[in-house]
Amino acid sequence: MSITKYTDDHEWVTAHGDGTATVGITVHAQDALGDVVFVDLPEVGRSYAPKDIAGVVESVKAAADVYMPVSGEVIEVNEALRADPALANSDPLGAGWFFKVKLANPGELDALMDSTAYDDLLKTL
Repeated sequence: MSITKYTDDHEWVTAHGDGTATVGITVHAQDALGDVVFVDLPEVGRSYAPKDIAGVVESVKAAADVYMPVSGEVIEVNEALRADPALANSDPLGAGWFFKVKLANPGELDALMDSTAYDDLLKTL
């Protein structure tokens, strides 16, 4: 069973139940950025702690860091996104994912927001 959580930095993370998770940016993040023109993805095999900068997304308006939502080792990056950064705009919650991680501490997911809490956060922005 998959579960998706959100950060206050507007990343989403979907844990897959096998100790891995997929990470991307939210619809709000891509709306705020505008047309994404470049993504800098993390190195496969590198480990990160929560809140570490794991990548950068650049748009016609701005550049923004992509933060690691949980600790883990990057096991895959989305090469399709590197080739077509606009996927982050057209399908941010699907084909526009950024990277996959092997979770170091799945319990860290409990500290992140569910969809209701994230929606409540967006109402305050």
